[in-house]
Amino acid sequence: MDDSSIAGAIDINNRNNVFPPFVEYQGQTSYFPAGESPLPLWVGYVVVIGFGLLFSVITTAIVYINKYFGTKGEITSEHFNTAGRMIKTGLTASVIVSQWTWAATLLQSSNVAWQYGVSGPFWYASGATIQVLLFGVLAINLKKIAPSAHTVCEIVNARWGKAAHLTFLFFCFAANIIVTSMLLLGGAATVQALTGMDYRLAAFLIPWGVILYTASGGLQATFLASYIHTVIIFGVLILMVFVVYIKVYSADQIYEFLDATISYDTAECEQIYSTDNTVESTFYVEGEYACGKIEGNRDGSYLTMLSSGGLMFGIINIVGNFGTVFVDQSYWQSAIAARPESAAKGYLLGGICWFAIPFSLATSLGLSATALMLPITAQEAGDGLVPPAVAQHLLGDAGAVLILIMLFMAIVSTGSAESIAVSSLVSYDIYREYINPEATGAQILFVSRVVICCYGLIMGALAIALQEMGLNLGWVYLFMGIVIGSAVIPLWNLMTWSKASGTGAVVAAWSGLILALTGWIVAAQIQSGTITVSSLGTNEVMLSGNLIAILSSGLIHYVYSKFIDPQDYDFSELNSKLTLVEDVTGGLTAEEQDATMLRRAERWITRRGYILTFILIIVWPLLSVPAGVFTKTYFSFWVLVAIAWGFGAAIVITLLPLIESAEEINTALSGLWYMFTCREAPQAVDPDNLEEQEAKELAEDSDEVPAQLAVPIEDVVQEQDA
Repeated sequence: MDDSSIAGAIDINNRNNVFPPFVEYQGQTSYFPAGESPLPLWVGYVVVIGFGLLFSVITTAIVYINKYFGTKGEITSEHFNTAGRMIKTGLTASVIVSQWTWAATLLQSSNVAWQYGVSGPFWYASGATIQVLLFGVLAINLKKIAPSAHTVCEIVNARWGKAAHLTFLFFCFAANIIVTSMLLLGGAATVQALTGMDYRLAAFLIPWGVILYTASGGLQATFLASYIHTVIIFGVLILMVFVVYIKVYSADQIYEFLDATISYDTAECEQIYSTDNTVESTFYVEGEYACGKIEGNRDGSYLTMLSSGGLMFGIINIVGNFGTVFVDQSYWQSAIAARPESAAKGYLLGGICWFAIPFSLATSLGLSATALMLPITAQEAGDGLVPPAVAQHLLGDAGAVLILIMLFMAIVSTGSAESIAVSSLVSYDIYREYINPEATGAQILFVSRVVICCYGLIMGALAIALQEMGLNLGWVYLFMGIVIGSAVIPLWNLMTWSKASGTGAVVAAWSGLILALTGWIVAAQIQSGTITVSSLGTNEVMLSGNLIAILSSGLIHYVYSKFIDPQDYDFSELNSKLTLVEDVTGGLTAEEQDATMLRRAERWITRRGYILTFILIIVWPLLSVPAGVFTKTYFSFWVLVAIAWGFGAAIVITLLPLIESAEEINTALSGLWYMFTCREAPQAVDPDNLEEQEAKELAEDSDEVPAQLAVPIEDVVQEQDA
């Protein structure tokens, strides 16, 4: 079929000559036909192996420059797993954005835009932002009552005992495994589609780049790498938004294309998706391609927030993501690593900036896929291939490479965070707790590094197992809340409710999991009459399992703690049960633990966290209801918000960490300058022995004999001043 025949068909049906450029794909049954890929195989190896090694070298070099010329000193087990507990607001926010930017963030968000229209990106973004905002409340509570903690399970053990400790270890490991699996599941599928590399090989090779810098520098290296990755992700994001809405098309054109997409009836869709422009040769199946009206949307339009499917996805997204934040050790570890005054602000800022990634990216690439009517199948969309398809269509091979790089940044960044989270749980909650209670810092550091290497090597097997079971990225994303959702409310109560019972928490977590799995399976049987991967993956069935998990466990824990086994726990006792392995003071000084400052920080994040949550999931959607189906002007405003949010977040997340760390950066660069000019480099300052080093420097500058070093630092300073 040539372009003119399609244009003619559109003119006949009074389409006002508005038709998307699907003509070049006439007869193509999918965007990425089996055995064909837009990029050569070697590009896959360069990105997967080359970029991994490159960023490992860069990050490891920064860690050691900071070690020798900065202010961090030697890498101890405490520093390896907590980054010295002195991370500032900007870097904390950057790390949160990086950890929360999964492969699913980039891929699944565009899938729901392809399915539901404008409501999909919004519900993905808002439904996964509020958890980060609310976790800020837990972060500041952690700083108040358990500043010496290394893991959330340590806190569980200190308050509730061994049974609860083992229970929540299970849920924490489950969260890490599910998140890691999703990372590589979406990533490997995209690498295979774009380069032809076998997804099993890609799944095994991708984590290798993570292992080197994570095992070398620990949490600090992870944070530094996360910043670099986040900057690159935002750079590609801004480029894609610019290309779709400014360079190639405009908001008005995309609006017209989306309007045209739903205007076709079944016969026209069959004609469009055919081999020779006839209904007889069609391969069109309703729901398999973007064509015609959307069931459950107002007037079948993509341009409305009144979408039953989008709303249902939003509820599942909200419930499921509480589990992957509250039960994921990596978020607790970021809270532990942050300075007390930065913990609350970092999470709030991180949540606001992260919102832009799924919202802006999916509003551009996801909506473009349906507007342009690219031959993307439902299976390809479920595998997360919408963004690479649109990018490749708009920018050719360069677009495919950019999406591949963007995806790789998300995978290795979150993969690094998950690796260090797993290593901390194994090191402190298994090795130190049950195997070697008298473990030294060196032993814990060795175990941490071994676990990171081992976990990195088996990551790929997790993704391959899911793929072989026929589970794609979208299915696993909806399923995760069923598995770990029952641990959410007990962990919230752990940090905020003095009456919370440990026994009740154990009962609630396991009962919630059993009830959720049972309800999920029963719902599939009732709806479809059979139990299959497909029947278990529908929105209604997934929604039932997710809601049962979080609500039943919350109710059980409340009833048990209120009426059966009420406690009256004194939170001031909690930190005394948590012991440090090495004697460090970073983030634990009296100044950093000022009670007044912590109370103010708690009030600050609580008010703002609750208010922003209310705005994102209640106020914003309600304000969109009167709009019904968006007008062209309203859609232009919607796009403008997405663009402005994306640009603003990119600027903040790029510049703030640099501004806050300007002094440390200057120190490191000065050290390098001294080294390359063959002068004696300034020595790294150990924060734990600051007074001793100041006394030594003053003594060396004075004319007194070395015995002066024995004089108290106050006397030395006074004599120097005289």
